[in-house]
Amino acid sequence: MTDQPQKVRLADLVFPDQTNHQGDMFGGAALAFMDKVAFLAAARLARRGFVTAAVERMDFKAPVLVGELVDLCGEVRSVGRSSMNVRVSLWAENLLTGERRLTTQGDFIMVATDRKTNKTPLPPVPDYAPEPAGVTRTNELVFPGDTDHRGMLFGGRALNLMEKAAFVAASRHARTSVVMAALNEIDFAAPIHVGEMIEISARVASVGRTSMRVAVTLCAEDLQTGVRRQATIGEFIMVALGEDGKPTPAPPLKKED
Repeated sequence: MTDQPQKVRLADLVFPDQTNHQGDMFGGAALAFMDKVAFLAAARLARRGFVTAAVERMDFKAPVLVGELVDLCGEVRSVGRSSMNVRVSLWAENLLTGERRLTTQGDFIMVATDRKTNKTPLPPVPDYAPEPAGVTRTNELVFPGDTDHRGMLFGGRALNLMEKAAFVAASRHARTSVVMAALNEIDFAAPIHVGEMIEISARVASVGRTSMRVAVTLCAEDLQTGVRRQATIGEFIMVALGEDGKPTPAPPLKKED
């Protein structure tokens, strides 16, 4: 069903400044990602503000290495009168080999900020929609530092997030190093405001000899009202590289893609 809610996802790359001297991701950096996902999952379901009250359990099962992709998923597991239990799982993915492993998992207790004045019951645990095949999806929250003096998201910040999603989608398809060769088009259809959630979806639309055309869509969503709109679309040309750093043939699209 198209009206089924989707789980909140966050996909990002691990850079050296997020790791220790051994090249392992700091636990605090992982917790920051996970707390953001827990907030988005709770706020998106209830359309109310939330704060983190507690972390019931946090299991660090394996390290995350510099250069790997972190792919987080958040889902509401139980609902009380004014609180929710959000399970957040963090997977590490090697973009060259495709190997994925569950590295960290925790249960976040999120409490509604208006619980003393708003006695409206929280929504029940949702029946989440399945993930679409062949699509890289990530959610983000727009902070004041991402915006101009009017509280609107900088176009450069939107492009940065979209290019990162295109890079991940192309890397997952080719399982080799990729670089951006061109930006075919970009259409800023609507402004995005501070405090809104953005959802970026990227998929490889077509493949040439060494290049991949990645279609990227950025939607904005008001977490209080649920109003959602397509804000930006773009088409990125990514090129597959061999071990010598030169263009190499990219795998063709599969029929199910």
